[in-house]
Amino acid sequence: MIPMKKPLLDVIFASEKIMNTLLLLHDGPKEMEYILRSLKATRQALLPQVRILEDHCLVTGSNDVYGLTHIGKLLVDKMSPLMGTLEVFNEDTDYWGTHNLDFIPPHLFERLRELGKCKEVNLTLTESYQLNQEVVRTTFMSEAFYVITSFFHPDYPAVFTDMVQKDVKLYIITTKNVVDTMRTYHYEVFDRLLNSKSFNLYVYSKEIGIQVVAHNDHYLLLRLLTSEGHIDINHMLCSSPESLVWGKELFQHYLKISQPVTEL
Repeated sequence: MIPMKKPLLDVIFASEKIMNTLLLLHDGPKEMEYILRSLKATRQALLPQVRILEDHCLVTGSNDVYGLTHIGKLLVDKMSPLMGTLEVFNEDTDYWGTHNLDFIPPHLFERLRELGKCKEVNLTLTESYQLNQEVVRTTFMSEAFYVITSFFHPDYPAVFTDMVQKDVKLYIITTKNVVDTMRTYHYEVFDRLLNSKSFNLYVYSKEIGIQVVAHNDHYLLLRLLTSEGHIDINHMLCSSPESLVWGKELFQHYLKISQPVTEL
């Protein structure tokens, strides 16, 4: 009597070892020794898992080299984006689940997995008045700094001036209220910045729905509003190459529907 096979869904998500093995084979066949090193597993522990995958026609092996079958590749093609999305949310579910994400356009929301594993930065009340010092530090090592902001930070005039003087190109998208604050209370500073070639200011006419989204060559910072629209002093910091590409595309999305400010 042929033993009844398990449903494929039960097989794929049966253990972390099985999921990681499938994901590891996604880009091509691998020698067993490479698989063992990558997963930090012993042959004795992993081989039974691989046998299960072979029995269910998801993996095939020959001469100690294993790869996905056509069925396995099709399923892992669908599984990989899900696992990437879970990686974003797994450790910081409370943050993502209690903050407004409506500002993200649909095509980028579907690609949230590209943010990778971000770090939640929890601040004290005293620290909440400071800009993220790691982002500021690495911006001086970057070619450009891109900011979408709905509020005016008191350190903006001095920090933006320093960055421009160090030949960092600034691209700032903000609201009419923030531009009014620049004009009313910091006219000389921002008038001088606007006359430089490195400072580019844009106004977004609608409600943005965020506090700050900023990225340089090293980090993507997301300082979001809560689901109720309240300010939160904590924020997320992402650093994978894919997250920086995602951040650039978000900036470009808002740039297309913003107007340049050439004078105050």
